[in-house]
Amino acid sequence: EFQTFQHYFKRINLRPTMSGVMAAGTPPSDNYIECIIRQPPPDRDRLTVLRPTNQIRWLQTILRNVNTEHGDFVFNADRLIRLVIEEALNFLPTCDKSVITPKDQAYQGKAFLKGNCGVSIVRSGEAMEKSLRQCCRSIRIGKMLVRHEQEDLNKPAKVIYAKLPPDVAERNVLLMYPLMNSGGTIHQSIRELKKNHVSEDRITICTLFVTPDSVTKVLDDFPRVRILTTEVNDDCALHFGERYFGTDK
Repeated sequence: EFQTFQHYFKRINLRPTMSGVMAAGTPPSDNYIECIIRQPPPDRDRLTVLRPTNQIRWLQTILRNVNTEHGDFVFNADRLIRLVIEEALNFLPTCDKSVITPKDQAYQGKAFLKGNCGVSIVRSGEAMEKSLRQCCRSIRIGKMLVRHEQEDLNKPAKVIYAKLPPDVAERNVLLMYPLMNSGGTIHQSIRELKKNHVSEDRITICTLFVTPDSVTKVLDDFPRVRILTTEVNDDCALHFGERYFGTDK
């Protein structure tokens, strides 16, 4: 049995490549499970992994297959991204709303509160903008360009360009980038958001593939951000951006 931190953990089956990953107890919805990396302290239950259904595993298989054609890659990547974005919306604040149905009956539902935005990290993160627009047609989207030093990859990445909504400090931010390999790019992006007075607990990282080390790096320094992904695996799909935009060899 797993240790108990803030809530009960139940045992689930994980692939051998995901050693060290535990899943939290009863998930708040059927679409995802919350995971804890390497037995973190109680405030570390900030990683959410989509439930590995057959459909999600199939989409991941297509994206990892070296023989997948460009058109098929883009089509299925968009499908997987859409699933992540749809789930990310569940973390945005809502309020109760009453409407009248065509049968003149009152229906008690929900409505999203205003004050949300997306931020994509150039260039791979731009692949996720389409799905966000399809879900939230009028949402504002900012951009960041983060680069590593080509001469010394051991140096931390730098934010070269950032264009954010002027009131970003008052918004909930969906930070979009499909990969977290070392966590350096996301790390610098969060620092830039914090420089613009965005609170950590308002940041949700929307990504497709992450490594255990990258999650540890990000949550060590920013324990209140949330990470939403489809897979935790030591083999990160580093080819994603080039294959999505058709610039691979």
